[in-house]
Amino acid sequence: MRKDVTTSMLETDISNIWGSIEFSDLMKMEPRLSKAHETLAEGTGEGNDFLGWHHLPSRTTEAELDAIQKAANQIRRDSKALVVIGIGGSYLGARAAIEFMNGVMHNETDPVKIYFAGNHLSTRALNALVDRLENIDFSINIVSKSGSTMETAVAARMFRWLLNRKYGPEKAKQRIYVTTDPMKGKLRALAKEEGYVTFPIPSNVGGRYSVFTACGLLPMAVAGIDIRSVMAGARRAETELDVRSMDNPAWLYAAARNLMYENGKKIEMLCSYEPDFEYVGRWWQQLFGESEGKDGKGIFPACAQFTTDLHSMGQMIQQGERTLFETVVRFQKEPRELKIETDWKNMDDLNYLAGKTVDYVEENAYQGVVTAHVDGGVPVLVLKCGPMNSRMLGYLLYFFQLSCGISAYLLGVNPFNQPGVEAYKKNMMTNLGC
Repeated sequence: MRKDVTTSMLETDISNIWGSIEFSDLMKMEPRLSKAHETLAEGTGEGNDFLGWHHLPSRTTEAELDAIQKAANQIRRDSKALVVIGIGGSYLGARAAIEFMNGVMHNETDPVKIYFAGNHLSTRALNALVDRLENIDFSINIVSKSGSTMETAVAARMFRWLLNRKYGPEKAKQRIYVTTDPMKGKLRALAKEEGYVTFPIPSNVGGRYSVFTACGLLPMAVAGIDIRSVMAGARRAETELDVRSMDNPAWLYAAARNLMYENGKKIEMLCSYEPDFEYVGRWWQQLFGESEGKDGKGIFPACAQFTTDLHSMGQMIQQGERTLFETVVRFQKEPRELKIETDWKNMDDLNYLAGKTVDYVEENAYQGVVTAHVDGGVPVLVLKCGPMNSRMLGYLLYFFQLSCGISAYLLGVNPFNQPGVEAYKKNMMTNLGC
């Protein structure tokens, strides 16, 4: 087995974790990995009624993609803004994809602004969004499997009322798009009653695994992202990552993180040097947090953006309690270079970098950080990816979903339930007198 395993789009580099785990222990993981992958692929484990995501890339039809694209085109014709109303997996995948592809400042330049609501209960934030929409045409996409999640339901009612006031009830209906359970739930009943355009969240796909359904694809398409290219990347991952050996980068990732957990590394920090990756990290955080954090077990998922967070968390990472490991996601260099110019006064003493690129500085920063953290007792996994494009996005999201399922079965928990999430909801409903 090689230390570094390569597919054509993603490589799991484990060269900076030795000392925290032993090679012999990694090799002993192979039977457990094989069993976990088999349990997932054959649907013999707990949560097997929520495995619809596993073959979504290959089983999503052209007709389904056509319907999503048609709706997106209509929204782009009708509106200057789309409000995606959802929480957790109902919005994180869409936001992650849009920022990954179009940048964190996408709303400054994109012809259709994408806003997100229904993921908080902040009066201040909702008022600000209402004010922003006051003088522009907009549509909404309500995303909820049940329709009963409080944050989403409150925002959905508010923005439906706003549309009714602005356009009248009948015209407002033409601006409301619903993504929900295909058969049941309050939102399905409402959509049927009012005649809204609807898209299904398959009953065997949980929210945090729903990015390749209309949950993620409709907002992506409205943002101008090529959803067929995203799905092509995911299909490639579905095929390439079905390898049942240590040549599978998903196996290496799942094995390494579980071995480090068994050796006392209880926190995983997912890091990238790209600001546009931030919400992929937040999506990953929910994926692994809800899938693994149960039965008194689980690696705590945290996110950081380097080099930014090195100036706030760097001291803790370097010299804090040694319960942390990092997973760094690296992408190919941007084709458009940005060079550092010469300044004849040289008051900042940076002329030694004149003619160098920002990529050159960033690469040296990255190498320095890895060396410092490893020397300081923080193991570093590296996921080496291709360029930041739509195919890579689809591939990477599927890679994390598969790795998460395998990793949770290695841990001995059901990857597809979230019983603890309901606790605060029950208390809130009691407090509200429901």
